Amino acid sequence: MRILLIQRAERFSPNSVEKDKAILEAVGAKLNAAGHEVDMVSEEQTFQVGAYDKVLTMGRLQETLDKLQALNAINTSAGIRNCTRCRLNVIMQQTGTPMPPSEGIYGYWLKRGDTAAQNKSDVQFAANKNDLNKKIEVFVQRGITDYTVSAHVPGDLVKFYGVVGTGFFRYYYPTDDGESKFGDEQRNGTAHHYPFEVETLQSDVEQLAKAVGICVYGGDCIIREDGSFCVIDFNDWPSFSRCREEAAGAIAQLVID
Repeated sequence: MRILLIQRAERFSPNSVEKDKAILEAVGAKLNAAGHEVDMVSEEQTFQVGAYDKVLTMGRLQETLDKLQALNAINTSAGIRNCTRCRLNVIMQQTGTPMPPSEGIYGYWLKRGDTAAQNKSDVQFAANKNDLNKKIEVFVQRGITDYTVSAHVPGDLVKFYGVVGTGFFRYYYPTDDGESKFGDEQRNGTAHHYPFEVETLQSDVEQLAKAVGICVYGGDCIIREDGSFCVIDFNDWPSFSRCREEAAGAIAQLVID
C-alpha cells in the first residue's frame, strides 16, 4: 500500500511539536517494516491525497479537514471536528459518558469550545463564579464565544490512550513522572492512586471514540476517592509519548488489518 501520514500544524501542538511528530514517524517505521510505501507531510505544506491507498492524519486545519472530508481516513475529518469541546460535550451527554458537574465548590474550568487548545490561555481555572465571569469576558474580548464551563473535581488526574478495535489501552498518572503540557495537572495534586475499574473506563471511552468518529484517541479523567470517574478531556490522536512504540504498533496494525 501507499500510505500518507499528515503531521499536525505546529500551532495545534503546544509544547508537543516533536512528540507529535515522533508518534507519526514511529507509525511510519512500523508500516515501512511491513513492506508499505510511506510518505509524511505537514498539513502546512501543499499535498495531494489521490495517489494513496490510506491516509492517517493528525491534522486540524480546516483546509486539511475539508480536503479529507470524502476519505475514510484515520482519523476521519468528521471525527476530528467532533473533538472540539462544544460538540464533544453534546456527544458525551448522548452516550452517557461520565462528565464533571456544571456546579461545584472547588472552582471551575473554562475551556475554548470552537477548536482545540492552542496555548495555555485557551484553558483557564477560575477559583469562583466572579473569577469565572471575568475570564469569560476575556474570552469574548479575544473573539471566543464558544466555550465550555465545568466544575473542578477533586481526585486523581489520569491520562489515557487507546486505539479502537485493537485492544490497546494505557493509562498514566502525570504527577508520577512530571510530564506536563501546561502544568494544569498540579491543580489536583499528587496522585493517591485511588482504585478504579480500568475495564469500565476503557469501555466508556472506546464507546465515546466510536460515537465521535475516531480510532486513535486520548484524554484525561478524574478518579474520585470512591473509584468513580469523570472524563474531563478527549482528543484525536495524542502524542502517546509515554507508550509510543506500543501505540505505533497498534496503529500500524489497525491500518494493515
